[in-house]
Formats: sequence, structure tokens, C-alpha cells
Amino acid sequence: MSNNLTHPLFSFERWHALAVLILLIIVLMPANAFACACGCAVFDVGTSSLLPTGPGGTVFLEYDFLDQTTNRDGNKTAPAADNTDKEIRSNFLVAGGQYMFNSQWGVMAEVPYTDRTFRTSDPGDPGAFDHGALGDIRLMGVYSGFSVDMSTGLVFGVKLPTGDHTYPNFDADVEIGSGSTDVLIGGYHSGSLTADRSFSYFTQVLYQHEVATQYAYRPGPELNGAAGVSYNNIQFGDGFHIAPIVELIVSDRGRDGDANGDPVDSGYSRLLVAPGVELDRGDWKLYADVEIPVYDHVNGNQLAAPAALKFIASYSL
Repeated sequence: MSNNLTHPLFSFERWHALAVLILLIIVLMPANAFACACGCAVFDVGTSSLLPTGPGGTVFLEYDFLDQTTNRDGNKTAPAADNTDKEIRSNFLVAGGQYMFNSQWGVMAEVPYTDRTFRTSDPGDPGAFDHGALGDIRLMGVYSGFSVDMSTGLVFGVKLPTGDHTYPNFDADVEIGSGSTDVLIGGYHSGSLTADRSFSYFTQVLYQHEVATQYAYRPGPELNGAAGVSYNNIQFGDGFHIAPIVELIVSDRGRDGDANGDPVDSGYSRLLVAPGVELDRGDWKLYADVEIPVYDHVNGNQLAAPAALKFIASYSL
């Protein structure tokens, strides 16, 4: 009689990967808030579907949603009366493209548009205000020449002050654009956890820091990182491939500065869990996740949301 433990289903690598996936799922517990300054650079990590895999181009359209309604102080919910801001509801739409000239060098561009509702009880300007405008454009270079399979790479570039940062009814940290020019630097790595590539992983990190500011507002520097595991061996229908994904996302943002900044009520640290799924067919990829906080700590009083949503549709040229 054969020993079933020698079957690939029971291989150590497969069960090790499954244990990692289960551990991440266990962390999926309800949390109180998703605290976020309005730049939300956390949306720029945790998108493994956009990591380069070969020469050529990719275009994508991304939608993110965040509704901040709960006041937070430190790592707990605080009375709404302690914060004159009552709601910040944002719809982020990003059109982007990536082109790898070869297996080493490439470029990326992201053009965002944001529609935002801001409700405040500030005695000087109370009310609800809706505004939509172009956001801050990002231009980046990509280097992926560390290995033949392009699994490791660096990204570097600049965030331009193209976003509207002068709308009169928004606070400086609520404006769609920050008014600042920022440098961006980061990296990524991906690989397989099992010999048959059924389980794979990826890591990403991105650091953002201002180098020039306007209107006496300096946004805090921001560091975001993500690590994810996916199961890639599900196929159905006519060439469809589906991959469940679980990610951990960490984010740290410093306090804002200058005369129009609010260092007391800005800056945070947080840990998010993001279960998601990727659907592929040919050159098309659809990606979706929900980003749920398991830990967050904010400085002062800040509005927070229970979760954030992300959707990406991409096409390889």
C-alpha cells in the first residue's frame, strides 16, 4: 500500500504555505477604525497584480473608497464632540500605466481624480462641502534587473503638486492635493512558496517625503509596506484563473507641519489585513480587496473608517 504522505498534496512546502495563509486569515478580526490622512498613500501598496513580470506595457484603472465618520484619539474611539470634523468621504479614481522597456528598466505614471465630501461643525465654516478635482500625479522609474525573473525591483520617482489644494471649504489636510512636491522610493519582491507555484508571496514598501511645499503646509512623511500570500491553482470556465489573496499592510505617517499644518491632530501608525481576490483571463486582470484595521494609533483627534475598498482593472499590452 502506498504512503499517502508522499503525495504532493501533503508536501511540507504546501502545508507550510497553507499554514501561513491560515495564520493571516485568523488575524481577520473586527477592528474599530481605519484612520487615514487624506493622501492615503497606503493604496499604493498591496497591489501585487501590478508588479512587472516581463517587458511590455500595462494600463490600469483603480477605484478606492473610504468613509471616515468615527472620531479616534490614540488607539481608542473618542467622543464626536472632541472633533469639529464629522465626515470625510472620498472616492479615489486613478488611471495609470507601466511600461518595461526590457527586463531591467521601466517607467510608471499615475493620474488620480478624487471626489470628496467634507462635513464639519467648525463655527467658522460649518456645513457639508462636496468637491472633485485632479489629484497629485506620480511619475516613477522601475529597476528590476536584480534577477532574471524580475522578481525583485526598485521604484523611485516624484509626486507632483498637480492636485487642487486651494478649495476654500477644506482644511489643509483634507484638500485633494497636498500642494507639495514629494520624492518616492520603494521596492518589491515576489516568489513561490511551493515547488508547483500553487502558493506565492509578495512584499512591497514605499516611502514618501516632501521636498518642496506651498501655502505654509507640510504633509508628514509616510512609509507603507505590504506582504501577501496567494493561492494560484484555481481555474474554471474558458481560460479563467482566480487567486484568493490575503495581505498584511503596515503604515506610518508623521505629523504635519508649518503654519497651516496641524501637528497635534495628524500622524498615525496602523496595521491592516486585506483579504482579496484576483481574476485573470488572457491579458486582463481584475483585483479587489477590503482593507480592515487590526491595530491603529492616531495622534490627537482624527476621523476614521471601519474599512477601505480597492478595485483594479488592468490590461497587458
